[in-house]
Amino acid sequence: MNEKIIFMGTPDFSVPVLKALHEKHPVSMVISQPDKPVGRKRVMTPPPVAAAAEEMGIPLFQPDRIREEAAVEKIKELDPDLIITAAYGQILPKALLEIPRLGAVNVHASLLPRHRGGAPIHRAILEGDSETGISIMYMAEGLDSGDVISRSATGIMDDDNTGTLHDRLSAIGSELLLETLPSILDGTNTRTPQDAERVTVSPNISKEDELLDWTRDARDVFNHIRGLSPWPGAYTSFDGKRLKIYGAKLPEGKSDAEPGVITDVTESGFTVACGDGNTVEVTEVQLSGKKKTDAQNFAAGRQGLTGTVMGQVD
Repeated sequence: MNEKIIFMGTPDFSVPVLKALHEKHPVSMVISQPDKPVGRKRVMTPPPVAAAAEEMGIPLFQPDRIREEAAVEKIKELDPDLIITAAYGQILPKALLEIPRLGAVNVHASLLPRHRGGAPIHRAILEGDSETGISIMYMAEGLDSGDVISRSATGIMDDDNTGTLHDRLSAIGSELLLETLPSILDGTNTRTPQDAERVTVSPNISKEDELLDWTRDARDVFNHIRGLSPWPGAYTSFDGKRLKIYGAKLPEGKSDAEPGVITDVTESGFTVACGDGNTVEVTEVQLSGKKKTDAQNFAAGRQGLTGTVMGQVD
């Protein structure tokens, strides 16, 4: 079979999916978001998928808006049999979804219908889920609302953060797509409508989402820290400056200190009291204007750390 396949994706998550797909089923075109300015010097930089496509010699298309008529017409001219997306970042219009004869399918990083939307990996940890996974689904006009073709689950462990889960789900997505694709190409796949009563939506992380609330239970604070690690990072304040926290543990023992108070300096860092009387042990931090460091080093350079109140940034 020599089906024409278009792949649409943008971030690091999508790169292994593209590479696995192209090795087994050559991709005719890659569509990715436009280059963006990066860093202090604002150097125009291609997104990871665009860079990967160029390295592999796959024709690349980077429209500003996929809904524009010119973009849809360009794709229509290619006459693709199938469109595959993985974290592309724009909602595809109906006119585009109707072009490929085999439809358009998406590699989504959750067990749909839970965590529809742009931040399913972050939100799975933030909300304390015990498992998540990959869903291969047909695309529809709504947000991640199409019929599910296949799913693969993975547990979320306490030593997971968004970074580790991201990499694991990317690998799972690559494998599941290759397992599922033959049935899509020959029309023998199943399709299961999503249960509307079980839908949850996981919007992109906002600046407000990054601020830690020490009055919450220790488990919630712990999930907040690892759910935003290594990006964009949860933060609190220390001595009036923003302190990002990238690593944490849940130690045993209670504390009668007020939420946000540093209660002890440990071998790994320091502990902070939370709203339920338990503590979170902070293990990796970055103070505004400084480099990321082990919380142990951070504590070692500051005498009398205990009793300090961590709170909102002024």
